[in-house]
Amino acid sequence: MAVPKRKTSKAKRDSRRAPNMRMIAPGLSVCPQCHSPKLPHRVCPVCNYYDGKKVIED
Repeated sequence: MAVPKRKTSKAKRDSRRAPNMRMIAPGLSVCPQCHSPKLPHRVCPVCNYYDGKKVIED
């Protein structure tokens, strides 16, 4: 089994983990039908409209 020859430095370890720290929440858009926040390019969870049309029947 392979064993590391030297201890991994904090800088090397932290630079490997750095891309995970850049994760941000997705941007929200406003539903033109009911004006509630929703994810872009998705059906509104409140009024079930997308692109001005009712997509999901209640």
